[in-house]
Amino acid sequence: MRVLDDGAICARTGFWANAALAPDSLPVAAGVQASSSTTRLCQDDPSMGQRAADLGGELPWLLFACLALLLFSRLLDTVLLRGPFTDAVSQRLTVLGWFVAVGTPLAGLAAGWSHSWLVDSMAPTVGSGPTFTGPQVLILAGLAAVVMGKIMCQGVRMREDLEGTI
Repeated sequence: MRVLDDGAICARTGFWANAALAPDSLPVAAGVQASSSTTRLCQDDPSMGQRAADLGGELPWLLFACLALLLFSRLLDTVLLRGPFTDAVSQRLTVLGWFVAVGTPLAGLAAGWSHSWLVDSMAPTVGSGPTFTGPQVLILAGLAAVVMGKIMCQGVRMREDLEGTI
């Protein structure tokens, strides 16, 4: 945590992507143009708001990961206690899937908004708005878990019906 330390806070921005660098700034061959892809902005004496924004760029993903791991461990505990093809396991898998599917864009938006504010506080001319950060492909994994949970729920119902007829 860097909220209470005296170190510099840095943020990267792609606002000046592909900006041409001075010809004599890098040792490149004749006829080669050098450009930058990201710019690193650092504030040596950041304000408390900048420190909070720096923390806000990391904290949503940390909380999301901790809660997802907690839900996953509860799912595994239920599998060990009751077996893999039970109603409780299908419900926990569905809950985990919805948490990942909905929590991923929310954590990405919170972290992106915080990072955007931090960049804007260091370079006001950038004018960047809130963005999504992080691996948004997790939404698909969450939706796949929801579908698998629903399939397992139907399988449990079919097994209960079959056991009742025999």
